[in-house]
Amino acid sequence: MPRADVTQMPFAKLYPLLVAKVVKKGRARQEVDEVTAWLTGYTPEDIARMMQSELSYGDFFRNAPAMNPNRALITGTVCGVRVETIEDPLMRDIRCLDKLVDELAKGRPMEKILRT
Repeated sequence: MPRADVTQMPFAKLYPLLVAKVVKKGRARQEVDEVTAWLTGYTPEDIARMMQSELSYGDFFRNAPAMNPNRALITGTVCGVRVETIEDPLMRDIRCLDKLVDELAKGRPMEKILRT
């Protein structure tokens, strides 16, 4: 069976999974919105609006108003793959958000997650 292309999946189905992952570890949805806003330039209101749309996960990243240049500082492994070695820019951005959410779930302080 072919692997589902994450870029084609609905944002409204994937984002709640990121939120659930951190909430289970005692963090808040607002923190997921904060790291997502930092990475993409969307506001929490934008994110909430997109949760009600048919937008694909790939288009969420492709249409981001202001991808943070400091995302280049995001390193480490997600699903056994080093984020900094992913060649496809779209997949790298998707994995950067995964990595930020992983760090939230692991209890890292927000200032470290946001590379400030």
